[in-house]
Amino acid sequence: MASGSLLGADARLSTGPANAQDSRVVTLDDALALSGVAEQGDAPVTNPRLVGPRAETDAAAALVDQARLRPNPEMSFEVENIAGSGAFSGLQSTEYTLLLGQRVELGGKRSARIDAAEAQAALMSLKAQLTTVELGQLVRERYIAAAAAAARYDLARDVTARNEELARIARVLVEVGREPPLRALRADAALAEARARLLEAEAESLSARTALASLWAGPEAPLVPAQFPELVPPASLMSEVPQSLRYRVARAESTAAAAEIARQRSLRIPDPTVSAGVRRLEQTSDNAFVVGVSVPLPFRDRNQGNIAAAGARLRAATARQAVAQADYEQSVAAARARYRGADARVETLSQSSLPQAEEALRLVRIGYRNGRFALIEVLSAAQARDTIRETLIAAREQRGLAAAELIALAAQ
Repeated sequence: MASGSLLGADARLSTGPANAQDSRVVTLDDALALSGVAEQGDAPVTNPRLVGPRAETDAAAALVDQARLRPNPEMSFEVENIAGSGAFSGLQSTEYTLLLGQRVELGGKRSARIDAAEAQAALMSLKAQLTTVELGQLVRERYIAAAAAAARYDLARDVTARNEELARIARVLVEVGREPPLRALRADAALAEARARLLEAEAESLSARTALASLWAGPEAPLVPAQFPELVPPASLMSEVPQSLRYRVARAESTAAAAEIARQRSLRIPDPTVSAGVRRLEQTSDNAFVVGVSVPLPFRDRNQGNIAAAGARLRAATARQAVAQADYEQSVAAARARYRGADARVETLSQSSLPQAEEALRLVRIGYRNGRFALIEVLSAAQARDTIRETLIAAREQRGLAAAELIALAAQ
């Protein structure tokens, strides 16, 4: 009877911390939608991780409209020769002057200003896209980590159930004299270790699910099933290295820096202010037209400091552009190698190693039932099988993480 209970100890499959029938179970598609990465029609984006970058894009677009505006005209009103002495006492010699002035932009200031604003708007738009792509990668990575934690919880529960049964059987065998007392002590120690690992796996699962929910400020940790989502890297990225979104951001930074140089250089040229108006001479009741031009004299400030700073920023942006492309190519190669290696491990473990371990455990159980093997050999075979299961979980996790990175790297 005792050995028969042992044969069924591993047959109970745990559903892990996430029951498939629970309404709070979240799939990867659900997680992407909750985080705002997956577009949901005209629904407004509420995730603070996306609201900020998109608001910056709106601000940059508004600055483009502002850059297109021309300078406002200026109006001035002057009163001269008022409340003086002698002939200028009272208001009899007062002169009233009303002037309307307009600053004239020279040196292509307006077009340079518009170009700089448009380049900055394009840069902010690309940065917002990059933020969405990076958030999508983070969601996929944390979802895979949560699924792996759920799978490890399932494994820990299976191991605990098996060790509970082994401990019970060991006590029975010790009582009937078939095993020494040390065998029961070893079984109890293994059970205590399995229970501790189960508590640890449960805490790790909760931590992983909480980290996932934090990506959309969820009020509670969702339930993630112990099943890895099927993430397939883009086929084009597995054979070639296209231009990355991060590289496009770096190139947009260079374009914006070059446009800023042109804008700063246009500010070297002073803008004249042309004015025209009318003057009223109270003493003779005569009117006269007045015209004038005022021009700043660029003796000291020719905007040379801002021009030099803009040039330095362009050199820095150009360097970042080269670094971004080199880093991207290296990241693609590394992620591609990790994916292929993990995929090969998953294939070997799931198709060969695990079935062989399951068959070995089955044969040992049959031999134990017939009195040909000791209990310790059943325990050893079960531990070997569980080690392969743990290795398979790790390989699937690494494959999923590499696929998530490749999906993000392929974003255009």
